[in-house]
Amino acid sequence: MNNDRSRNFFKESIQVIPGGVNSPVRACKSVGAEPVFIDRAEGARIIDADGNEYIDYVGSWGPMILGHRHPAVIEAVRSVLSRGTSFGAPTDLETKLGNIIVNAVPSIEMVRMVNSGTEATMSAVRLARGYTKRDTIIKFDGCYHGHADTLLVEAGSGVATLGIPGSPGIPDSVIQHTLSLPFNDSECIKKIFDEKGDKTACVIVEPVGGNMGMVKPVKGFLETLRDLTEKAGSLLIFDEVMTGFRVAYGGAQSLYGITPDLTCLGKIIGGGLPVGAYGGKKKIMEHIAPQGPVYQAGTLSGNPVAMAAGIATLEELQKPGFYDSLEKMSARLATGLEHAAKNAGIKASAANVGSMLGFFFTDKKVNNFEDAKTSDTQMFSAYYKKMRDKGIYLAPSQFEALFVSAAHNKQDIDTTIIAAEEVLSDMA
Repeated sequence: MNNDRSRNFFKESIQVIPGGVNSPVRACKSVGAEPVFIDRAEGARIIDADGNEYIDYVGSWGPMILGHRHPAVIEAVRSVLSRGTSFGAPTDLETKLGNIIVNAVPSIEMVRMVNSGTEATMSAVRLARGYTKRDTIIKFDGCYHGHADTLLVEAGSGVATLGIPGSPGIPDSVIQHTLSLPFNDSECIKKIFDEKGDKTACVIVEPVGGNMGMVKPVKGFLETLRDLTEKAGSLLIFDEVMTGFRVAYGGAQSLYGITPDLTCLGKIIGGGLPVGAYGGKKKIMEHIAPQGPVYQAGTLSGNPVAMAAGIATLEELQKPGFYDSLEKMSARLATGLEHAAKNAGIKASAANVGSMLGFFFTDKKVNNFEDAKTSDTQMFSAYYKKMRDKGIYLAPSQFEALFVSAAHNKQDIDTTIIAAEEVLSDMA
């Protein structure tokens, strides 16, 4: 596969952008490759600067649940551009998208728009501290909640991919009130709440882990978090930036029947444009300025272009059978990948929750970050490069989820499985 133009673009970008990329994992360093530079996309496919075509399972890291350049989203963006791109003032589109979110997500009574998932989680934690008048935050190893100082502790995803335990530039005084515990360990969180429950402002969790690969919650874990926080007067925050409108229309909380106090959203609610949001119970959200004392603001928050794209996307998701079809395609891919590894005699496991998938090069059942780290990352590196050469575009990290979109059809899935069979057989 010829990648000359991508290689030249990368050489140029390194001169003006740190590492040549604007988000670390994109550099492909952990898999021993250079990034391909994307020229355009359509449906389930992306085309790089050299004209190579790939079946895409990154989907801009989750937002493209309808596939690339969906006609309804493109038309919505085109229409709103005739009105302007940003006003720094309210528009009707913010209220319309807000109403769709409130009606869709069980726990959300009021919602505040921001510009990224990091902004959403950072703001939700600040709100939780302001509301409870407590300092301690509890998160879980391998859950990545953006790069805010207080949350970049034992984070997964890019931090794990690059082998960075945390980050220089974050004083100990900032993270001294942040505790990171093993994901899916109910007994551990019970012990901590016995000691620190009355000092804990919030527990923040990805209800389905998506930044240590895809990791399902074990039975009883989310229920334990809800029970402990409720009894202690702490807030439970679901980081559904990735899972919101992805694993189900109402997010993971509707799938598992848990009602958190606050929910963070992003990705899909912007239809591919920069966006984030956090919302929850009215009595909590009313503590945000200008209604309350907890300050948070953003010049581009609720900008009309992102709002229009989000509205168009969420309206498409409401069509009958949308999620059933997506689930079938995702399950077909997960089963196919697992069988391909088994037939090749390679230790690996695959699973899906809705249209999120995990594929680990380990025979260990992956319930937490420590389990995920038993994966053979060298084997993943070889797998990634060989699959890319066959026109399959995956996230360049063992610790990222795969995403299936409504644009993927049975032929795309089967083509991917055949490629995996060939690659894994060759690797064996």
